[in-house]
Amino acid sequence: MLPIKISISVLTLFVNFALVAQEQIINVAQKQDVQNAREEYLNELLVRALESVNYPSVIRMTPISDLQKRKLINLDDNELDMYWSMSSPERETLALAIKIPLFKGYIGKRALLTNKQNVARFKNVKTLEQLGEFSAVQGHNWPDTRIMSYNGLHVRPLTNYQAMFTLTSRGRIDYFPRSFIEVNSELIENKQSNLVVVPNLYISYPTGIYYFVTKSKPELAKAIEEGLIVMQKNGEFDALFDEYFAKDLNTLPYTKGKTVEIKLDNPYF
Repeated sequence: MLPIKISISVLTLFVNFALVAQEQIINVAQKQDVQNAREEYLNELLVRALESVNYPSVIRMTPISDLQKRKLINLDDNELDMYWSMSSPERETLALAIKIPLFKGYIGKRALLTNKQNVARFKNVKTLEQLGEFSAVQGHNWPDTRIMSYNGLHVRPLTNYQAMFTLTSRGRIDYFPRSFIEVNSELIENKQSNLVVVPNLYISYPTGIYYFVTKSKPELAKAIEEGLIVMQKNGEFDALFDEYFAKDLNTLPYTKGKTVEIKLDNPYF
């Protein structure tokens, strides 16, 4: 049972958000042709957060293409109300950022995908300087690209998501960093049989994926934030996260006491 103080707070939220006269249609941007565990989790988390504070809403997923991303970040299209993305100072000025890390920091822990034949080359990598001798690939407009470049890593920016896997699979790129919570599902989706996770080596940097809401709907941003807080306090947040990602996290090829974590600075967070 929740403590009395929290229960009163939650009750107050129920009353406040119940005052919304009718169901609100919330248009949420979704990457075109992408539907994986990460997207499903973020969608379900959003629905539950709003339900937890009794905010009447209907979620409408709106597919967007790569060409629409700049418009998306600005949320200057009346057809879009919110999206989820890795945070950056720019994005936090253009929309209302709900500063609760939706993946509990794991989005900044990056497994290194590589061609099977390249695995041995990483065996003696222990430092950032040594990793800098290898080539990496990231998205052209991803915050990760700037973070890695800032730390002196050799990064090739691309706009074609699938090409990143293909070039790494063919050995034309040495490694492709992917977050702990998405790397296994991406390997399954891409069916690149010669791609593997480099064992006992990963990079990390402080960052987070947030929900971003259009500035024209502050009441929606407040409802989502309060709903997430309720879920954190009653354990539902952790339970949902574990339901989606605990198995993947436990199967990563990292041996305790033998794994090297190369920490990067992130001046953009």
